[in-house]
Amino acid sequence: MHKRSFLATAACSGHSMQKVDAAKAHCAAIGEPHGTDAHVSLNHRVETAQGEESMATAPRATRPPLPPFTRESAMQKVRLAEDGWNTRDPGTVALAYAIDARWRNRSEFINGRHAIMAFLARKWAKELDYRLIKELWAFTGNRIAVRFAYEWHDDAGYWYRSYGNENWEFNDDGLMASRFASINDQPIVEAERKYHWPLGRRPDDHPGLSDLGL
Repeated sequence: MHKRSFLATAACSGHSMQKVDAAKAHCAAIGEPHGTDAHVSLNHRVETAQGEESMATAPRATRPPLPPFTRESAMQKVRLAEDGWNTRDPGTVALAYAIDARWRNRSEFINGRHAIMAFLARKWAKELDYRLIKELWAFTGNRIAVRFAYEWHDDAGYWYRSYGNENWEFNDDGLMASRFASINDQPIVEAERKYHWPLGRRPDDHPGLSDLGL
C-alpha cells in the first residue's frame, strides 16, 4: 500500500486513538514531518478522509425545492443541478443524491453515493475545462426531464460538445433518487466552442441552450 494511503487509512478508518497513534508513528518512521508539523499534517489528512466519508454517508437532509414541483421550482432545481456540476467537485455534487441513488449514465450503471463520487472523480479527470448548461424539458409530481450540453477537451487537446437527456426522480426530501442519462459526444474544433465563461457557475446573463441554438 502507498505510504500516504496507509496514513490516511489508519487515521480515519477507525475511531480509536490507537490507530491515530500508529499512524503518527508510521509518519515518523517514513520521514514525514513530526512534532507540531506532523500533528498538523496528520489532522489535515484525517479531516480530508473523514470529510469524504461524511459526504458519502451523510444522513437524510432536506434539499429544496421539494416535490411536487411547479414550473418555477422545477426550473430552480435544474439550475441548482447545473451549478453543482459546474463546480466539478464530486463531493459537492454527490450531496444532491440520495445515499442509495440509482444511476444509468450512458451504458454505465451506478448505485449509491459512494459509487457516484467515484464516477464523477473519473469523469472530471478525463473531461477537462468542463462547462455545462442544463434546460428544463418537462416535469410532473416528483419527476423532471432535462436536456443538456457540455463542452470539454481531453488531455490531447481535442474538444467535444456532449449532448444529453436526463430523467430525474426525487424522494420526499428533494434528493434525487434516480437519474437516467443518455449522452452523445460530438467532436468540435476549438473555434466552434460556445461556452467561454470562467470555470465555475454559468453567469446569470449567459445565454441558455435554446438561446444558443443548441
